[in-house]
Amino acid sequence: MSGLENVLVVGTGLIGTSVALALRGQGVTVHLADRDPAAVRLARELGAGVEWAGERVDMAVIAVPPQVVAGQLAELQRAGAARFYTDVASVKALPLRQAAEIGCDLATYVAGHPLAGRERSGPAAARADLFLGRPWALCPTGKTSPDAVEALRLLIKLCGGEAVQVDAVEHDRAVAVVSHAPHVTASAVAARLAEAPAAALGLAGQGVRDVTRIAAGDPNLWTGILSGNALPVADVLEAVAADLAAAAASLRASAGPAAGNAPGAGDAPADPEAMGRVTELLRRGVTGTGRIPGKHGGPARAYATVQVIIGDRPGELARLFQVARDAGVNIEDVRLEHAPGLPLGAADLLVQPEAVPALSEALRAHGWRLP
Repeated sequence: MSGLENVLVVGTGLIGTSVALALRGQGVTVHLADRDPAAVRLARELGAGVEWAGERVDMAVIAVPPQVVAGQLAELQRAGAARFYTDVASVKALPLRQAAEIGCDLATYVAGHPLAGRERSGPAAARADLFLGRPWALCPTGKTSPDAVEALRLLIKLCGGEAVQVDAVEHDRAVAVVSHAPHVTASAVAARLAEAPAAALGLAGQGVRDVTRIAAGDPNLWTGILSGNALPVADVLEAVAADLAAAAASLRASAGPAAGNAPGAGDAPADPEAMGRVTELLRRGVTGTGRIPGKHGGPARAYATVQVIIGDRPGELARLFQVARDAGVNIEDVRLEHAPGLPLGAADLLVQPEAVPALSEALRAHGWRLP
């Protein structure tokens, strides 16, 4: 097949508009459609493309909730909107099954899912670089034409993603583990904060922020995602719940009789092996974290941390990064923690272990405070 010159994006939310912006950056003509005229107007004002007027395109990207992908696909195919079709929903078995049930042309449709996103939603949150280096699943079936697969691979490349071909059912089980169940788990932890006393919130540090960050996502959007992948997510959540229940039981067993009360005849003594069971869960957590791929999908790397005290003023991060650049040190990641009530905080700079001495020396030479 030839290249992608014209693409239609149906659904101008975060993902759809980000796809449009990425393609526009590669010189592709992008047409936009959405049931909400205001969303199309905003996406257009952001430079994502022009409003669709029914022109036939090379590929249509369906960026709508999983439950309505098949219906949208059928509507577009009846109109002859494109040579090929794909979607970006975060579950794949459901849209494929529904598309087959209502008689869609499965030869020209290849299900897809970019594994990228943000806590914010809507076209205003879109970014042209959202997919750079990120996995993008494509799930062809036995009926999918090779040209449709090639077209999607080209679109993924134009957006800067990394194509990963996978079976739809396998995909849904995988995202239940790495995306959907973690979101519910983070929400469960964040829900404990809804009625937490002010004193507890005043002590909140980076740990609780890291664990609960994704819980800020749109509940309505996530309800649709979870309902489309309900059984695989339930399986993972039940396993997580079993681990948590076992940890709670072990912690209670380690405490023995209630503090301040004399042991009674029915009280069980503290279990000396209980905390060992908790430790084993923590060790499994370390092992799991270590299996998360590193940059560019490569092996996970253990980075060293250089912590710097940084003022809450414009340009401070830029100055910090300039020192690292001049020292020839690449900052692999950065984490910020603000000091409550003070105009400063700490920046954790993650670097290769061998770069720590050079970066630390350069920072001190430029007047930065290292704890």
